[in-house]
Amino acid sequence: MKFLDLFSGIGGFRLGMEQAGHTCVGYCEIDKFSRKSYEAIFDIKGEWTAHDITTVRITELPTADIWCFGFPCQDISLAGKLRGFTTGHRSSLFFTVTNLIKQLPDNRRPTILFIENVKNLLSINGGLDFLRVQIELYQLGYDVEWSVLDSAALVPPTPRAFIHCRTS
Repeated sequence: MKFLDLFSGIGGFRLGMEQAGHTCVGYCEIDKFSRKSYEAIFDIKGEWTAHDITTVRITELPTADIWCFGFPCQDISLAGKLRGFTTGHRSSLFFTVTNLIKQLPDNRRPTILFIENVKNLLSINGGLDFLRVQIELYQLGYDVEWSVLDSAALVPPTPRAFIHCRTS
């Protein structure tokens, strides 16, 4: 399957997706150092790319079966200021992605979304922000499943929440 790597960082999602046999058709990352690392690690020749998700136009996005993204956690993380979606601007970039999906015709929408964030996404603002995530995805036609992984067994120790969505 073809996938799009949004908020790509240095390519954690991509590494796993390619190891599973999937093909990356594009990536988006605003941090210049992360981009430089990503481009040094992966063969990105011929792929679509963008620097800032807020400037992406739907007409330029390649078609992909899967969208992978770990939207910014600064407003959600216990290490941050705990602003959540209400007053936090970085973590609200989740809705920038869902707005792009809303603009796509049904036959171009990704079938699967893999979304990653910190464990506190489940409880920030009394759980209301996670409820907003679920409602937003449900309204787009996705069934939502989530789990918290003990990343100490997988990556440097920080618990992460993973959301897997598939169209109904």
